[in-house]
Amino acid sequence: MSRIGKKPIDIPPGVKVAVENDSVTAQGPKGALRQPIPRPLAVAVKDNQVIVTRASDERQVRALHGLTRSLLANMVSGVKDGFERKLEIVGIGYRAQTQGKNIQLALGYSHPIVFPLPDGVSAEIEKQTLITLKGADKALVGQTAAKLRELRKPDPYKGKGIKYAGEVIRRKVGKKAGAK
Repeated sequence: MSRIGKKPIDIPPGVKVAVENDSVTAQGPKGALRQPIPRPLAVAVKDNQVIVTRASDERQVRALHGLTRSLLANMVSGVKDGFERKLEIVGIGYRAQTQGKNIQLALGYSHPIVFPLPDGVSAEIEKQTLITLKGADKALVGQTAAKLRELRKPDPYKGKGIKYAGEVIRRKVGKKAGAK
């Protein structure tokens, strides 16, 4: 039995969870999210808890059991508290600023890059080099952070680029002058 899948999810005060046909909807102070449920699984709300059960012990169903429970737990905590991801911009002249629903980045290219934020994700920029992405959907916040990082990955020689806060960049040694 999946140890993660059989753990009930506590519903915090201020969050409403509803089960409708093949999906679960959660509403809270940070927004509303919807998650489809795979066929062999069943979801029930009892005593202020969400319980995920499965119909069989097949390998695929067992894997979906734990996955679905984790997705639902992230959904409930996302509509209650939200998720955030911090990115740091390292490099001389590299900076970011907000323009409505977009982020304008100067990353050493010949032109500024305008990055549109998806619905459900907001950005705060501190000191022009620290971007904080916030949203209720954990996957969407992480995907947006990954796309931003992809615009200018950290360079292993000088360390310039966009990196996650706390990420350690393994530095490489540059070329050395040959001695004969």
